[in-house]
Amino acid sequence: MRQPLVAGNWKMNGSRAFAGELVTALREGVSALDRVEAVLCPSFVLLPLVAELVGGSTLQVGSQTLSEHDEGAYTGEVSGAMLLDFGCRYAIVGHSERREYYAETDRQIAAKFAAAQRHGLTPILCVGETLQQREREETESVIREQLEVVLAHVGVAAFQKAVVAYEPVWAIGTGKTATPEQAQAVHAFIRHVVAERDSEVAEQLRILYGGSMKAANAAGLLAKADIDGGLIGGASLKAEEFLSICRQASEVKAG
Repeated sequence: MRQPLVAGNWKMNGSRAFAGELVTALREGVSALDRVEAVLCPSFVLLPLVAELVGGSTLQVGSQTLSEHDEGAYTGEVSGAMLLDFGCRYAIVGHSERREYYAETDRQIAAKFAAAQRHGLTPILCVGETLQQREREETESVIREQLEVVLAHVGVAAFQKAVVAYEPVWAIGTGKTATPEQAQAVHAFIRHVVAERDSEVAEQLRILYGGSMKAANAAGLLAKADIDGGLIGGASLKAEEFLSICRQASEVKAG
């Protein structure tokens, strides 16, 4: 049984006061949820504070990205070793916004995946297609290529200590959401691509849905066999929304 995972990507939002209020509410809410793993991914400047605030709870902390380099003259970058030192256990790599706004390539994302694991972090690898690619029926070819570059770089065994998140780019911040059936089909395809190399690794791999999951649609998505949780954007900034998704993940996957 794969333990469900719900990761909140705060993106470029928050303040010290906001983080304090949100984490306090989440600590209390997740204390009774022992079947789901919850991860908070604030901005770099808030990581030390959030790591301190979650101390002693079941909440985990992750980063929104990291450098592919271990150290050196890379102004503005943050290494995996630094993140681990400040309490991170996860690192998002290849988020669609990093791919689009900062021109991160599949090869660079593969290097970041490897860097995360090199420093003891669990990468959350994001893959997904744009609306244009979906309309051209390129979803599977796009996602296969995104996965294959990482698999070629690190090997399939590395996915034993990794998470994949499916981000239908066309469903992020647009008000659109993939139907549970559409999401399940892509999640199953992701598992199939990994299974082509190692079926056991594929079976234990947690695959999250990252296309505007919220409290209102979480149950239908999480009920699908290959959807093991969510990478949550806007809903992760509201304690009750995030906790509702965590509760549904715990209940649906336990049942």
